[in-house]
Amino acid sequence: MRGVLRRTPSAISERLPDPAPKKKSVVREYAEALIVAILLALFIRTFVVQAFVIPSGSMLPTLQIGDYVLVNKFIYRFRPIHRDDIIVFKYPKNEAEDYIKRVIGLPGDTLEIRGTQVFINGRLLNEPYAVYGSTPFGAVTRNAFGPIQIPPGKLFMMGDNRDNSLDSRFWGLLDEKKVEGKALLVYFSDRSEDVPNASWVVRMVYVLVHPSLIRWNRIGMLVQ
Repeated sequence: MRGVLRRTPSAISERLPDPAPKKKSVVREYAEALIVAILLALFIRTFVVQAFVIPSGSMLPTLQIGDYVLVNKFIYRFRPIHRDDIIVFKYPKNEAEDYIKRVIGLPGDTLEIRGTQVFINGRLLNEPYAVYGSTPFGAVTRNAFGPIQIPPGKLFMMGDNRDNSLDSRFWGLLDEKKVEGKALLVYFSDRSEDVPNASWVVRMVYVLVHPSLIRWNRIGMLVQ
């Protein structure tokens, strides 16, 4: 017998060059990039950081109307909530609304308010951030409050603008589960009273066209 090797179909195919890989269409590449960007944005917004705008003066002078604030949404996975933290939370009376206030009373505290003074466990709380005006928001604002003991899992919240803040003095204690995150810094600020009341896109364009409306000195400020 002759020692001749016959080429099998598999042997022949092994010697043929691999077909060129199919290129993705431009539309598909853009679509995939967009989907990844959206998913990443949703992940960041849900678990990492989220932007909020201050709509009212309840936190004056610490936060101004028109401040755009970044909120750290994962910090409380690694440490407990501290007194004086400024946090964003779901408003207990309407969870579709987000509120921002300062933590005054922690679980286990005995809290009492006498006029413009706040006492925690019998000691006067030092509050250099608190301001009082000439027109209290409601009668309860300046009246005696408490003493009350704050139960586990609850917080007592107050705005820095004490006479113009709808807070725990009116709607009660906040469940820690409603906390969305800790206010981190002001990344943008404008004099919103001079900006048209429209969509955020229209507002942003208007502000960019009128840069004098921007509070440049507040951009990058830490919230504390």
